[in-house]
Amino acid sequence: MKAFSALLLAFMLSCNAHAQYQVGVYYFPGWRDSQNGAPAKEPWQRLKAFKEREPMLGWYDDGAVEVMNRQLGWMHDYGLSYVAFDWYWGGGRPFLEHSLRAYFAAPNRSRVPFALLWANHDQAPTSAADFSAMVQYWIDNYFRRPETFKVDGRPVVFILDHQNLNERARRFDMDVSKLIAKAQEMMRTAGLPPIFFVSGTFTTPRASTFGYDAMSAYNYPGLNRPSQSYAELVADYRKIWQFQAGRHGIPYIVPMTQGWDRRPWGGSKDRGHDFSGGDPATFEEHLRAAREFMDANPSQTRRLGVICCWNEFGEGSYIEPTKANGFTYLEKVRTIFGGGEK
Repeated sequence: MKAFSALLLAFMLSCNAHAQYQVGVYYFPGWRDSQNGAPAKEPWQRLKAFKEREPMLGWYDDGAVEVMNRQLGWMHDYGLSYVAFDWYWGGGRPFLEHSLRAYFAAPNRSRVPFALLWANHDQAPTSAADFSAMVQYWIDNYFRRPETFKVDGRPVVFILDHQNLNERARRFDMDVSKLIAKAQEMMRTAGLPPIFFVSGTFTTPRASTFGYDAMSAYNYPGLNRPSQSYAELVADYRKIWQFQAGRHGIPYIVPMTQGWDRRPWGGSKDRGHDFSGGDPATFEEHLRAAREFMDANPSQTRRLGVICCWNEFGEGSYIEPTKANGFTYLEKVRTIFGGGEK
């Protein structure tokens, strides 16, 4: 009986150890025809030459509620803690928002909280008023929802490119710190907790001085040059993680990747970079290295992570089930972060 109790205690401690990881995934809302801002008018047509990337759900419409509901069920079942939707703003309004709208209508939405990844690689914001209008849209449409993913009780917003945001702000005599302060003032006025802003670049000096609450990245192309293989890519990830450790005085949400191969969208400038796609075995090794880094730096990482990506099929970065690989990539996530590996 005592031996059984000891085994039970060890099992419970192991489960609790894994439960402390919070790992999310980025979601690309680019799989509906005739959408402003999408990479192609009929995006799946570009993918049909890459049959191995066909999703388990077929060439789907990512604005369909039934599609989103099944995806959320899989995310939950395989241990993902949140989904960060790529989010776009231009011309005073959001675009490519159809996946997020499907999320809000999906019965499974409460199982997987949502965050925003503001994909600010275009011309927004065009003014301080444009930025305020965007934040007001977030307040009115997202941040009062119970499904919002929060850190320290604060809704999470990843910003893709700090440098681009700072350059845009300077054009109207602002900087990022002033924009963030404005957003937080608007949140206070609305009776909401401040936004947990996450800066999305690893080269930002002292990100906390701009008002960011954490650092992360959508992806890293490599360290000194674009990677030429998945082994090189993930080795550079490990170097960048170490570079971040203790550097900025704010948390570091550990980014991970399934790989890179942009041929469906015309290929990378460095064609060799498109040989950076992973496979399930090497992806598992990458996730394990990320977990070890989190465990070695618990105060900075807070054991938070994010994977690129759920469905970046055009960029060759996806863990969504496909007809070729089934649930293999999700099984690796569950093994490393969901308690499958003791």
